[in-house]
Amino acid sequence: MTGPARSAALLRGINVSGHRKVPMAELRQLVAGLGAVDVETYLQSGNVVFGAADPLALGRALEVELAEQLDVDVHVVVRSADQLAAVVAGQPFEGTPTQLHVTFLAAEPAAERAAALETGRDDDRCALVGREVYLLCPDGYGRTKLNNAFFERRLQQAATTRNWRTVLTLAEMTAGA
Repeated sequence: MTGPARSAALLRGINVSGHRKVPMAELRQLVAGLGAVDVETYLQSGNVVFGAADPLALGRALEVELAEQLDVDVHVVVRSADQLAAVVAGQPFEGTPTQLHVTFLAAEPAAERAAALETGRDDDRCALVGREVYLLCPDGYGRTKLNNAFFERRLQQAATTRNWRTVLTLAEMTAGA
């Protein structure tokens, strides 16, 4: 592949439940305007795949531009193709794609916060691995208490969650498949 390696920017809370509406065409244009190449979006919920020499810097710039140009205050979490491939390979739970989710954290949480994290509530389970929290939610993510707000409070990190199908698709898109 020519050009910079591809990464995914995961925007927290974009176009979810009627909040923070951002048209995907406008988001693609904004990311391209920051110097990214081969910009694609996936679904309408803030998943942007792009090539950039410094993807983390682009993610930080995107947060600023979203606030300044579109009056949208969101956290942007960036993962490289290799990091997404490792997330897919590291899935510790058995379950259907509708039961599996991954919460992506902005940074690795402090050791004391990570050690105190509850690994399950009711039938739901979680496993913290580095900057990712793997979730098994037998009754669906909409019913779990292990949501973004829970992890943000407990781990003191910005968090955004994607279902397993989206994680697999983003891993394929960033790999260039």
